[in-house]
Amino acid sequence: MLEPSHNDELPVIPGKRYFTIGEVSELCNVKPHVLRYWEQEFPQLKPVKRRGNRRYYQRQDVIMIRQIRSLLYDQGFTIGGARQRMSGEEAKEDKSQYRQLIRQMINELDEVLSVLKS
Repeated sequence: MLEPSHNDELPVIPGKRYFTIGEVSELCNVKPHVLRYWEQEFPQLKPVKRRGNRRYYQRQDVIMIRQIRSLLYDQGFTIGGARQRMSGEEAKEDKSQYRQLIRQMINELDEVLSVLKS
């Protein structure tokens, strides 16, 4: 069963270096077992593994997961199609990743502005 597609309503990625699988699950609206599955299917998705094999994702991983989520849930790609899309030339020109980054920057700038105003 596909999860609801609310790509525009995903929360802002906090400005920290590493995220746990639970945090990424909430940030991307994808269950942890799905994230672990996607790791096997998408070679470019490689979270850092530390103590006890715990996964730590970085900001670019979160953005990539959102991109994969968009391809699968919003654009109707199969896993194979999404994998091909992510590794192909189109991936470099994928607008969804840029939109995600721009939204992120705007939100971070808004935070800076509110700190400066106070």
